[in-house]
Amino acid sequence: MKKFLTLLCILAMPAFMNAVCPPPGLHISFQRGYVKPTKPNLPKSPVLAPTVYIDGNVLTFETSCDGCVLQLVDEDDDVVYTIVIPAGTTTLVLPATLEGTFELQIIDGEWMFYSDIEL
Repeated sequence: MKKFLTLLCILAMPAFMNAVCPPPGLHISFQRGYVKPTKPNLPKSPVLAPTVYIDGNVLTFETSCDGCVLQLVDEDDDVVYTIVIPAGTTTLVLPATLEGTFELQIIDGEWMFYSDIEL
């Protein structure tokens, strides 16, 4: 019985050691699209959307978006905020003056990832 418990503990430890608490906030589910209306050269592997969480006006990046363009587009299709995401950014604070529903766009070359968010 002791050997069984010891073995169980040894096998279970890596699962607990790799458990990571997700950042605070709501996970943003992105859709994919092309920046240009024409279809770009398709990569051999699928393009993965970034993993981003939102809490109030703070975005937390779990995956790198270095050099990507972040835009907020209002309901009238006007770009109200744009920034190039600096290298190494893990959190980004959006202006507190922005309130309402916006389309969050992250543009990486020919690919655009977009989702509606509420600020």
